[in-house]
Amino acid sequence: MRTWIDVAYLAKTRNSKGRFAARAAAGLPFLLEPGDEVAFVPPQTDVPRSACVKEVRLIDDVSADIEFEGVATMELAQQMIGMHCLIRRELVDEDVFRASPGTWEGWRVVDSLAGEVGTVSGLVENPAQMLLEVLRPDGATALVPAVEEIIREVDIEMGTIYVDLPKGLLDL
Repeated sequence: MRTWIDVAYLAKTRNSKGRFAARAAAGLPFLLEPGDEVAFVPPQTDVPRSACVKEVRLIDDVSADIEFEGVATMELAQQMIGMHCLIRRELVDEDVFRASPGTWEGWRVVDSLAGEVGTVSGLVENPAQMLLEVLRPDGATALVPAVEEIIREVDIEMGTIYVDLPKGLLDL
């Protein structure tokens, strides 16, 4: 099991004092809180490799304005745009972590009508919605929208996602 997990990425700078607009990563809700120790990846030579979260102002469930100790200039912040924020896995409530689409790799996908659809092999983030990349038993890949209208139940204990797929989705 990994010690550090990717929970957010730095999307853009917010002001001249090193504040960022950050988005949750990998289908997680926004998890960073003041005092959290964050490692930044990929590492770069002229910017901090880690910092503590100084302040978080939530915008919605998946984005926030965030400030880190030691990142106090626009020049430094601009060099960090696009970096990912990793935190220690033990800081994340296991139920929140396991119930998020970004952590479902290897989980079974079962449709109410078609039965076994396959195994989640990845997550495709696109502007409209997140898609589960599902490896079918025949070797083909299906893209299943990770939306409430399709995902009926997530069984954390069994590592299974129960879905109601629209007719014809598996034929695409």
